[in-house]
Amino acid sequence: MQLSPAHHDERLTAPRFWWGIAVMTGLACALMLLPLGTMPLLAGLVGGTALTGLLVSSYGSARVRVVNGSLAAGEARIPVTALGEPEILDAEESRAWRTYKADTRAFMLMRSYVPTAVRVEVTDPADPTPYVYVSTREPAALAAAIRAAKAQAVPAE
Repeated sequence: MQLSPAHHDERLTAPRFWWGIAVMTGLACALMLLPLGTMPLLAGLVGGTALTGLLVSSYGSARVRVVNGSLAAGEARIPVTALGEPEILDAEESRAWRTYKADTRAFMLMRSYVPTAVRVEVTDPADPTPYVYVSTREPAALAAAIRAAKAQAVPAE
């Protein structure tokens, strides 16, 4: 099934090595409970791994979508008609906008393990948010989808 140009769907999954860290955390929990016996050791292994895995999974479940004329980034839903021109940020520019160029009023869905991003000005005068910063592994595709959704939302004159 081919998606329309105004559609984008991406999940910002956590890196694979984070799952290894979850297993190592479970092992650490098991080792802490080793003096108490076999059953507490197994409970620590299973419980520690499960809890850490749950944290990794929830952090890596953020989705970035452009669908039905809206940019959906995490829990935020922003109509594309309230957005300006998307700006593709490479790794260096992304780092700059996450740190010293950042505005505290901006909406930011950032994941440090995703090196690239898209920044879009918010053009709605009633909204105090100056821009939206979204980490994405496919910045060109996301920017193209926002542009296509804006073109579809604005009727031709």
